[in-house]
Amino acid sequence: MHASLPFPPDDALRHSQQLTQLLTQEITAQGGAIPFSRFMELVLYAPGWGYYSAGSSKIGAAGDFTTAPEMGSLFAATVARAIAPVIGQIGAHAQVMELGGGTGSFAVEALRALAALDALPARYAILEPSADLRQRQAQRVAAQLPAEVAALVEWIDGPINEDWDGIVFANEVIDALPTPRFVIADGLVWEETVRVGADGRFIADKAPADVLLERAVRHIERDLGQELPEGFRSEALMQLPYWVQAVAGGLKRGAMLFVDYGYVRREYYLDDRDQGTIRAFYRHQVHNDVFAWPGLQDITASVDFTAMAEAGTGAGFELAGYTNQASFLLGNGIDQVLGAAESRTDEVGQVALREQLKRLTLPSEMGERFGVIGFQRDVDFEPAFALGDLTWRL
Repeated sequence: MHASLPFPPDDALRHSQQLTQLLTQEITAQGGAIPFSRFMELVLYAPGWGYYSAGSSKIGAAGDFTTAPEMGSLFAATVARAIAPVIGQIGAHAQVMELGGGTGSFAVEALRALAALDALPARYAILEPSADLRQRQAQRVAAQLPAEVAALVEWIDGPINEDWDGIVFANEVIDALPTPRFVIADGLVWEETVRVGADGRFIADKAPADVLLERAVRHIERDLGQELPEGFRSEALMQLPYWVQAVAGGLKRGAMLFVDYGYVRREYYLDDRDQGTIRAFYRHQVHNDVFAWPGLQDITASVDFTAMAEAGTGAGFELAGYTNQASFLLGNGIDQVLGAAESRTDEVGQVALREQLKRLTLPSEMGERFGVIGFQRDVDFEPAFALGDLTWRL
């Protein structure tokens, strides 16, 4: 256990112990081990018990991490400026689908900005698996938006499968997709598994990789032009193409926009990153003990943006652009958004806004650690990536 982490309260520990029992039962039923991806899926999404399925606070000062939309209005309002031209190209029937709506702050601020730009969509759909977060989103939308704008927001249980036109948006969603882990041993690809140790704690083990995982790793090696070294351990989200196709659903015309932390492939699989990118977030601390307190901490992996580009184009979309968060926000007018916001607040509020801008754009904060990738189909989304386009790095 990580010594510096604050110890959970008794009720949280009881919750974690219940999930631990469920995990142990599944591991036993599966012959003593399960793939790491299955472990991650259960600790994050097991109904009623997983990190995102249970009712504790996850996001913001009282939770375990803070996302860009939770810092204030600048991020969402700038993203709204980026997508408004696409809504204009599509017309009045355009829809927006947000994946994983957090506390609802992005939806509220984006819709406010779209209304000011005269670019409101016909529907704003939020696909949110957490019942607790869905409730918080609904309360915020109802309390903070005019009734006629709030009426545009709907909650959906899955992607829009019927034909539709519009925009898919996801901020810090891909990093939480349950990912397979692999290790190179004796020149072979093995899949990381999870079993129960002698002390009752979960520990990592390995088993021969199946054909899909082995092919994914060999594809990475071919793209890198070299074999991964002995003992190299990392992630390969080989189901990403299927996920992108699924979330796009019946999207016929429009754009997709994904924001997350990650690297291009040749940086993702550097020799000095030989233990992968998987990590846990607990009470705003980042650590590597992903087996600690199941259900009480977030588990994430960085995004391979090269794989994301392959998945989007493989789903029939054109790559509109890829850049870092700072360039994307600056290129889409965050300075103008800041100026307008400063004009509506006092000196204390102006200081807070400038601090927000720093956290979103400075290289030492989120500016270069986060990437932004966009795709288009029968619309022109490329202007959103005009500043600092990095597609050549993919």
